[in-house]
Amino acid sequence: MRIRIALLTAVAAIAPAGCGGGGSSTAVTSSSVAATSSSASSSHATAATGTTGASPGVTSAGGGAAPTVGVALCRAGVLRLSFLGGRAAAGHGELGFSLRNTGTTPCSTGGYPGILFLDRSGAPLPTTPRHTTDDFFGRVALGRLAIPPGASFSFRLGVSQVAGPGAGCRTAYGLQVIAPDDTQTMRVGLPAGTSECGTTTVSPVAPGSGAFG
Repeated sequence: MRIRIALLTAVAAIAPAGCGGGGSSTAVTSSSVAATSSSASSSHATAATGTTGASPGVTSAGGGAAPTVGVALCRAGVLRLSFLGGRAAAGHGELGFSLRNTGTTPCSTGGYPGILFLDRSGAPLPTTPRHTTDDFFGRVALGRLAIPPGASFSFRLGVSQVAGPGAGCRTAYGLQVIAPDDTQTMRVGLPAGTSECGTTTVSPVAPGSGAFG
């Protein structure tokens, strides 16, 4: 009987200690999970804040970019063609022509005009143009030009006034011109007439009267 009471007393003494240990372990585990959850929430909040902050920056940069504004091409509707004059040297004739922007906004041009010589009645003459930046009279650079309202650009023709083998010389009293970026024709007179024999060199357009001056 005494042995049984002693055993029961010993079991009663051990049981609270075991429950206390399990409770302490559970508490620590719960605390660790809470800390991990808090850390994860904090990291997620930081990442979300960073993303939100970056997005407006990108949008602002894109929205703040200046839009590209196109410039109209210089075409016959706003151009006025004029004959600048002519000169001759060693069997070569130079003819200068100007095109003025009569519009109210800038226009853009560049390259070579199309040409066709005309007789006294305005009928076409055989014309053989050769585009070149270098002719008998010097060099004209090839490039794009911005022409303000009221401003002009120019080009020149170089004609041979000495007949080569098989070439027939003709006298032209007018010129038909197509601007570099256009398909419409313009005409201008050559009051004194000009003799042209064979190939005609055509310069690129240049600012002002630069191609002829």
